[in-house]
Amino acid sequence: MSTKAAQRAERARTIGRRVMSPAELTLLGVSRSQLAANLAANRWQRCGRAVVLHSGQLTQHERWHAALINCGPRSVLTAFTAAELAGLRGWERPVIHVLGPQGAVLARGHNLPVRLHRTRFWPVERHRRFRCQGLPGALVVAAGTMSSERPAAGILAAAVQQRLVTPAQLLTALQHARRIRHRVALCQAVHDIAGGAQALSEIDFVRLCRRAGLPMPERQKVRRDSSGRRRYLDAAWRRGDGRLVVVEVDGALHLSPQRWWDDQARQNELSLADALVLRFPSAMIRAEEKLVVAQLRRALQLS
Repeated sequence: MSTKAAQRAERARTIGRRVMSPAELTLLGVSRSQLAANLAANRWQRCGRAVVLHSGQLTQHERWHAALINCGPRSVLTAFTAAELAGLRGWERPVIHVLGPQGAVLARGHNLPVRLHRTRFWPVERHRRFRCQGLPGALVVAAGTMSSERPAAGILAAAVQQRLVTPAQLLTALQHARRIRHRVALCQAVHDIAGGAQALSEIDFVRLCRRAGLPMPERQKVRRDSSGRRRYLDAAWRRGDGRLVVVEVDGALHLSPQRWWDDQARQNELSLADALVLRFPSAMIRAEEKLVVAQLRRALQLS
């Protein structure tokens, strides 16, 4: 390799471009014979169409970059991969999800767990800095890969709860994704999220109220305790006699000692203010619908 070509390749390495296509290496002045020599000497390695400028294990970002090269120059990261890049936590997947236009082809010989999605609606909205689909659209693609509606709604709720997107952005993305799986249920879930349901268990609870014909509660109602601290109530009603009825839906996080301690203190404050508080484990919302509805009707004086 010429001195200038070596310097250019080294510069590419130092600025983070450790995975490149042969065409990009050519622009840096690396000839085919020089590429072959570096591969033969195990200084570099092949990953399908991609060339990795070292011989070690690929990092996560290098694997993503290699997947993009193997899916074509117009491809972008999407679904769970784009969500992970954007900062979503709790929904990471080992498979690399890539979106390309109709006709995009995944190269062979890369040994990467890649799932290539294709769309007729191209170009798609992209992230302003990274080679990935905009987060609202990527989340909709991820939701569409789910086999059932509940986890599909869950990833949208998680993204809003982690303050990465807004319900309005998700609704816009769903309007453009007319053939996505679970679309009707996802639109309803986003409306529930916009109404204050911040977690999947709260969405389940709102849907239960709707199915049972119960009045829709006020969600994420803000209330100040005796010390002036802001408290958020999962669901609340004001009965005809003026008494406040509060429902708290407890997911797995509520089992931690600190969260349990805080929950008890909050319930005490509500009880001292003469509120009627009902607590339901999130699993009970799904497994014991009749019992939950019966207790809600008694609390709301509907039976």
